[in-house]
Amino acid sequence: MKERYKILYKGGEGEITEKKSRFIATVRPVETEEEAAAFIAEMKKRYWDASHNCSAFVIGEENPLTRCSDDGEPAQTAGRPMLDVLLGAEVYNVCAVVTRYFGGTLLGTGGLVRAYSKAVREGLLNCVILEKCLADRLRLSTDYSGLGKLQYILSEAGIAVLDSQYGEAVEMTILAPAAQSSQIRKKITEGTNGRCGIELQGQVYYGMDAGEIVLLGEG
Repeated sequence: MKERYKILYKGGEGEITEKKSRFIATVRPVETEEEAAAFIAEMKKRYWDASHNCSAFVIGEENPLTRCSDDGEPAQTAGRPMLDVLLGAEVYNVCAVVTRYFGGTLLGTGGLVRAYSKAVREGLLNCVILEKCLADRLRLSTDYSGLGKLQYILSEAGIAVLDSQYGEAVEMTILAPAAQSSQIRKKITEGTNGRCGIELQGQVYYGMDAGEIVLLGEG
């Protein structure tokens, strides 16, 4: 189980033109091969009048499943370059379809490779990619005399705070990256002179989108 890896959180589109040929890249998150196949079929239906609808996808972070299709373009000039861009970006659970409307001028093998690669990169620029991090979900409980030190420790370590409740005591739920969890707990215990209770509530994956915490499933 990887502790950190990048996923496509929100899809997007990008378009380029090469010698009057239009290349439209549509990129979408997918969790299974069936989802990828359905998405590719959807794009082929939407762009039924296009010259080609080439595709590539990467699913899973451990020994990922990869597939690609040239959809009638010369072998290795479309699907494989598209897949190479996705693998190079190290983004998982992603499918890209590049639709080509032929402009009347042949691009040649090298030109096709460059065009399909560039289209996918353009599509990725308009997507939201998150770093999916494995974290311990910790419930903290402290008195007000330990609050200042606790807040300082969390801020210094860049720890995400899910919620805070202020009553007779202060309770917080935080996400401590799995690799740093033991160290964070030790700092909290020492920094508050043992006045902070710490309860492990399991592990979750999370990411940050525009400064907001996004929960991405159980660990």
